[in-house]
Amino acid sequence: MAKTKRPTRSASPKPRSARRPKTKARSRRRPRFTFFLLRWTLLVALAAGLVAVVYGIHLDRVVRDKFEGKRWALPARVYAQPMELYVGRALTPGQLEAELERLNYHAVTTPERAGTYSLSADRALVRSRAFRFWDGAEPGRLLSVSFADGRVSKLNDGSNGSELPLVRLDAALIASIYPTHNEDRVLVRRAELPDLLVGALVAVEDRNFFSHHGVDPRAIARAVWRNLRAGGFVEGASTLTQQLVKNFYLTQDRTLERKLNEAYMAILLERRYTKDEILEAYANEIYLGQDGRRAIHGFGLASRFYFNRSLEELDIPETALLVGLIKGPSRYDPRRHPERALERRNLVIDLMAQERVISHAAADKAKQAPLSLRKGGGRPTGDYPAFLQLVRRQLQRDYREEDLRSEGLNIFTTLDLPIQAEVESSVTKRLPELDRARGFQTGTLETAAVVASVAQAEVLAMVGGRDPDYAGFNRALDAVRPIGSLIKPVIYLTALSHRDRYTLVTTLNDAPISIPAGGGKRWEPKNYDHKIHGAVPLYTALARSFNLATVNLGLDLGVKEVAQTLRNLGVARRFPEVPAMFLGAVSLTPLEVAQVYHTIAAGGFRSPLRAIREVVDAAGRPLNRYPLAVEAVADPQAVYLTTWAMQKVVQEGTARSLAGRLPADMRMAGKTGTTDNLRDSWFAGFSGDKVAAVWVGRDDNQSAKLTGSSGALQLWGDIMTGIENQSLADLVPEGIEIVRVDRVNGLLADEGCGSALAVPMASGSIPTARSACGAAAPSAESTAKPQRAHAEPEQPSWRHSHGKNMFLPGF
Repeated sequence: MAKTKRPTRSASPKPRSARRPKTKARSRRRPRFTFFLLRWTLLVALAAGLVAVVYGIHLDRVVRDKFEGKRWALPARVYAQPMELYVGRALTPGQLEAELERLNYHAVTTPERAGTYSLSADRALVRSRAFRFWDGAEPGRLLSVSFADGRVSKLNDGSNGSELPLVRLDAALIASIYPTHNEDRVLVRRAELPDLLVGALVAVEDRNFFSHHGVDPRAIARAVWRNLRAGGFVEGASTLTQQLVKNFYLTQDRTLERKLNEAYMAILLERRYTKDEILEAYANEIYLGQDGRRAIHGFGLASRFYFNRSLEELDIPETALLVGLIKGPSRYDPRRHPERALERRNLVIDLMAQERVISHAAADKAKQAPLSLRKGGGRPTGDYPAFLQLVRRQLQRDYREEDLRSEGLNIFTTLDLPIQAEVESSVTKRLPELDRARGFQTGTLETAAVVASVAQAEVLAMVGGRDPDYAGFNRALDAVRPIGSLIKPVIYLTALSHRDRYTLVTTLNDAPISIPAGGGKRWEPKNYDHKIHGAVPLYTALARSFNLATVNLGLDLGVKEVAQTLRNLGVARRFPEVPAMFLGAVSLTPLEVAQVYHTIAAGGFRSPLRAIREVVDAAGRPLNRYPLAVEAVADPQAVYLTTWAMQKVVQEGTARSLAGRLPADMRMAGKTGTTDNLRDSWFAGFSGDKVAAVWVGRDDNQSAKLTGSSGALQLWGDIMTGIENQSLADLVPEGIEIVRVDRVNGLLADEGCGSALAVPMASGSIPTARSACGAAAPSAESTAKPQRAHAEPEQPSWRHSHGKNMFLPGF
């Protein structure tokens, strides 16, 4: 039986009609997927774009807020008073040179640039710097200064020969009050950036700065190519704008996020601001070195820090060095790594020549120049801690500490640098001599001194100790010490204000006195020489500093009246109103003493001593003036008479050793002061235009072994004979007459009377009776033995019934 074949499945594909539905489904899915992908891609792109826009708005706000707001916390800068030049000023070529050196001027053969000078025996040529003061700008110019007989004899414009009535040199920077983060900078405007510096900066850091829009694609491509060829990082592509953004807004982190922010913000910055505005900000922000804890920012300060020159005074090699420091201020620090810095500087010079900023010949010459660094650049000139403490205390009455540290205030003070230098020199020379003379170990004695102007009530100089640079305890402001006989002129001024009772020749009784002191004790003051001088003229009692005569006078006036006079003269501190006050049981600081004597020197017009003239903001706008405040507090006739008697202190009294040191035509007035057991040595006095107070003693309150005349007077004399002074005027004020009186009885005397003395008297106090000249016996004053200069009869001593010394400040 034959087998029947089973039909087999065909291997052939299905008909098209059977496959068509599947093909249609696939074709439908492909467009849907593509559309889906495109849709989400667009959505993501739109979201990213929206985020970028929103983030850009945020970054734009950040850029604007800081760039248009307060960009930097600027230190306050404190300046000394400028030297004024005018015909007739007492000045020698050496003194002018010393001032120019303090101002960082440089001696040259021919002064062609600002900040240079040349000097001969009788003439100086000075190319002065422009400087903006509180009352206007002083232009820079070439000055021709001629000297004769220790004075300025001619002052001319060296360019055209015209006479100049008055010229102020730029003021010396004496201190800066830095922000808490210790950044320091000197702001410069775009117009003040020299073309040489701008050209060098663009040639080295950003050749396309004036054509790109914040990011330079060509520089990026060039940097990538060179880095790939070198196999490492050898060139960057950051524009100046990007560098500004990094330093001004961002951190120094090397991350992709920071780099993207930097590029984005650079583009935004370029959209908002001009190239000049960006260049100005860059020039003030760039970090260029470190001075201890102080960070040096900006070209304005860097030029002073490295070269002691202002920016416009820099030449090619100096400019190239500053630009070269941008790459690495620490690595190329010219003081620490001079060879490395020199190599970098010369590379910058080559780039400047390559970009035609300078010629190749100028480049070759510039590369031969040394680094020419100068010490102390950018720092305040000198250290004046005592005076600056006074400035800070007066500023704190008007300004917050944070404002002083961040608002860029310019503070113009009253410090006179030549006078300050003389005071410091006198202290450092005299104190060791006094130590040796008294058998002390060097450094035992301390001192404080204050010098002020009479007319302007300005503190011209101050030291707070034997080391003028020491910034610790300031004795001029804070050492409250008994003043001894310095109070006596206050008592005599009080008496002479009663013209119906007292004149300069009124007889005072220099006789013992005994006052109950409580607790069964008595106060019995003595004269320094332990003698009794009897009846003495009032002026003699002050000139010779007789204690007993002074106490009797004070008791006659009353404690309260004398205390009120002391307050009127300027003492705000509380003190005990007791009879012991008449011999100096009042404790004051040297500045307070200077205030009291200043009021006397000013004719009875009290003006608070000031250390500040003007404060202006960073833009030069006046903020606060410290004008002269004057108040009449004492009878001017009585003040004149007291001053006359104080001149006798110098001419024939306890300070007569000073008279031999003064020029023949120089008249000064003053008073010595010594306290119990020779603990404190004082001298305070004045010329026609200067008043000074000096204290010498020990911090441990042990005996200094010095009287006022053997200690403080010596230092006072060093200071006052070393500075320019005007003599006390001969002008007799209205209401005062010069009359001749008998030294013995104070009555009017004839011209031929041998014992007559020409004495000023208030018109209402002149006696009418005449003296029988020569009929009376000589006065105790005329027969008393002259006192030695070092043994002044002024030292108060208090004794009770047991004969021991007793000081009763609370009596």
